[in-house]
Amino acid sequence: MLRMMMKSKIQEARVTSKEMHYAGSLGIDAELMKAADLACGEQIHVLNVTTGARIVTYAIPAPKGTGAISVKGAAARLFEKGDVLLILSFAEYGEDELESYSHRIVYVDEDNRLTRVENRTDEDYL
Repeated sequence: MLRMMMKSKIQEARVTSKEMHYAGSLGIDAELMKAADLACGEQIHVLNVTTGARIVTYAIPAPKGTGAISVKGAAARLFEKGDVLLILSFAEYGEDELESYSHRIVYVDEDNRLTRVENRTDEDYL
């Protein structure tokens, strides 16, 4: 059996811009994408802590080191500059992989600058 597990999360990033007339996606500072192990085009879940809105879209890189988090396309109607987000990615894991499973949490400051990265296991929550 395969289980869909969280692979990584960018914790409390802030929307820096939105572009309504775009095919759709979430632009993420390339440095944060690398830290969160996100590939260009990878499916992500975006949770708006400020409003409660939730979307599923895909990640694309924004210029490295800029702190950019840009909501694009129709989703821009659900987000405003300054909204606080959780950005999650998931992957399928086999039962044999779960024994060593961990997920990555990328922490940023109020300017979306990387502050630290942690790998977490279930023991970290007990």
